[in-house]
Amino acid sequence: MNLLKLCFPSLCNARHMVTFSIKQLCMRRSMCMISPDVPMPLPIRKHKSQSTKVKPIVDFRSIKVKGGKGGDGCISLRRLCKNPLGGPDGGDGGSGGHVTFKATNNKTSLEHISSTIKAEDGEKGINRDCHGRNAEHLVIEVPIGTMFKSLNGQILADLNEEGAVFIAARGGAGGKGNHYFATDVNQAPEIAEYGADGEELSYTVEIRTIAHVGLIGLPNAGKSTFLRAISRARPKVAPYPFTTLQPHVGVVKYDDLHQVTVADIPGLIAGAHRNRGLGIAFLRHIERCLCLLYVVDTSLPEPWQQLEVLRYELEQYDPHLLQRPSGVLANKMDLPQSTLNLNELRRYVDEINLPFFPVSAMNNVGILPILHYVRQLYDSTTREISDE
Repeated sequence: MNLLKLCFPSLCNARHMVTFSIKQLCMRRSMCMISPDVPMPLPIRKHKSQSTKVKPIVDFRSIKVKGGKGGDGCISLRRLCKNPLGGPDGGDGGSGGHVTFKATNNKTSLEHISSTIKAEDGEKGINRDCHGRNAEHLVIEVPIGTMFKSLNGQILADLNEEGAVFIAARGGAGGKGNHYFATDVNQAPEIAEYGADGEELSYTVEIRTIAHVGLIGLPNAGKSTFLRAISRARPKVAPYPFTTLQPHVGVVKYDDLHQVTVADIPGLIAGAHRNRGLGIAFLRHIERCLCLLYVVDTSLPEPWQQLEVLRYELEQYDPHLLQRPSGVLANKMDLPQSTLNLNELRRYVDEINLPFFPVSAMNNVGILPILHYVRQLYDSTTREISDE
């Protein structure tokens, strides 16, 4: 063995590193009491960016789209050296471009869509019977699950699979050149058609699902801190209410290469279902999450009342939201008062039969069991969707 170390030191070091990694993985699994059949979340190895620029997800847009105008037909008479009366040779105009939307996995937000969208116009026809160039169709990528509704709320398109396309506005046809109007009576017409205008329509665009799991809580419950702890998302964190005004989405990666998206929903308050504190807009974000995690500030007096308020607001907005797979996060367990309130909160959660997880998002304590449960929610929910 000593001779092997002298001759091949790098081989022995690599063998030692592999053995150490296996022991470390086994110890981590045993400490967390996690079944080896469930994929483990991957650690965030790369240092998080300290940039203060945040990009919240945009899941709703009101847009006006217009197809391209068709090119005008050309008025031209052929004049050759040996035939000055060669007849009409004005070409047709090119067709205007369509405005189309295409579903793709590469997009997660509607932030890149402007409120006014117009396709390219077709080119005019020219002499010698040359057709004007047709305009290129404008193709805009949107996330899978994007719905297009008319202004009266009717669903016109639901792009629920990769590559699905919706033509929002068609371009106008090109006008005919004067050669089209030649007759036996009038062999040199000096008229042509204008290109047709493209369609002009208005839509509301919504993302049906913005994340697999949504974090719900009152303001300053620690939702943004928890999202920063489990992903590379960088939502703003500050010690005042309503720090988060738009949902932020983070991605949790697992060792089987699956990815689960978690959304930080802006904080709800009592009366949110009556649109108090922009409640309707925030509840709409919750409606687009497949699973829910209630985040409770355990350091406050009677923390179970926070859970009562959250569940009451969801029930008033849409009773079906209470039937979605859920769990409770008892956050801020690093504070002294949280230990005193923990048992009372646990008893309340046991009465409503929800999984319970004491955590400290600030100190990254108790995070791994939650990510294990998040993966279970993801697997069960996606399995139900595929069965449907």
